[in-house]
Amino acid sequence: MPAGDIMNTSTQLRGAIRLHLAEGVGPIVYRRLIEAFGDVKGVLAAGPSQWRRVKGVGEKIASEMAAVTDQHVDEELALAEKCGAAILTADDERFPAALKSIHDCPALLYVRGRLEKTDALAVGVVGSRNCTHYGMEQAERFSQLLAGAGFTVVSGGARGIDTASHRGALSAGGRTIAVMGCGLFKTYPPENAKLFEQIVADDRGAIVSDLPMRTDIRAGNFHSRNRLISGLSLGVLVVEAARRSGALITAREAAEQGREVFAVPGRVDSPLSGGTHALIRDGAILTTGLDDILEHLGPVGERMGMPPSDAGQAGDGQAQLPPGLDETETHLLKALAAGAMSLDELVRRTELASGPVAAAMTMLLLKGAVTQQPGNIFARKREGRCAH
Repeated sequence: MPAGDIMNTSTQLRGAIRLHLAEGVGPIVYRRLIEAFGDVKGVLAAGPSQWRRVKGVGEKIASEMAAVTDQHVDEELALAEKCGAAILTADDERFPAALKSIHDCPALLYVRGRLEKTDALAVGVVGSRNCTHYGMEQAERFSQLLAGAGFTVVSGGARGIDTASHRGALSAGGRTIAVMGCGLFKTYPPENAKLFEQIVADDRGAIVSDLPMRTDIRAGNFHSRNRLISGLSLGVLVVEAARRSGALITAREAAEQGREVFAVPGRVDSPLSGGTHALIRDGAILTTGLDDILEHLGPVGERMGMPPSDAGQAGDGQAQLPPGLDETETHLLKALAAGAMSLDELVRRTELASGPVAAAMTMLLLKGAVTQQPGNIFARKREGRCAH
């Protein structure tokens, strides 16, 4: 990153990065510091003696905070620029709204690729790295079904079930988010480098992390990753997991965050299904098909599962529109009177920017005015089936 660009980075973001780079300043401590001193600027102006008064900040963490310099911040920004990553604070409009609702919302989110408003309609699909052919098959199958219904598939980018989940979403023409257990300057596992590049290059989702750019893979990072997978999702599907699998931690995080937990049954004599069977025994939703997921996602599931409307139902564009639409939503719904269209087709036809179109289509989905078909194709509902 050129020196001028680094210097032009907002004071708020630079301050947030400076706190984030301090060893021991996780989401909870970060939040307590902001609550104690008002904002990032107030925290940095306070100094070590006042930092130590904050719960969780002892001598060691205060020293780590004091040791982070502007040079460290510049290096972090340069690394992000080098690998094409954006660094988002919770105040950034691109920051996922779902993550703001969890108690340990990340202070920063590093993003390669692009997050869309429609990614709010996401389901996590997770399971063991060491999995069976059945597990891989089911992960790919469910991810294809979810992507075809219009959901973004969120997983952890790891070997096994995670890899099958990302590939399943892509093969259905959908979107997927890979949440890393390391910094984005690293690639793990290395054999998935091409998969991650495909997600970014084809604009089919994003690679994300809340860890500093150079952070290596270590066991302690996976709690951070797992809470992001569940936090980004409406629910989490565990496809195949042994009793000590990390996927069960993701399921527990999902339950604590108020997300639905789904589990796919496996062979009763397979140790690799012991964890999923335990989840079902303890109250997870036994899942054998897409309808099991849609049924337990409330109004969102009902709307995503509705059949598409007949093309050309209101060919003249004069059919009654549901109430409560803004100008952009009304414009898009009238355009769909000509028949089902992709997001790109809607952008071209309406001459609106792609960001507002994606956001408006998400709202129209939630309002029950449109349905989403495989391949990100949108169609109007039949008259009388819109949610009023």
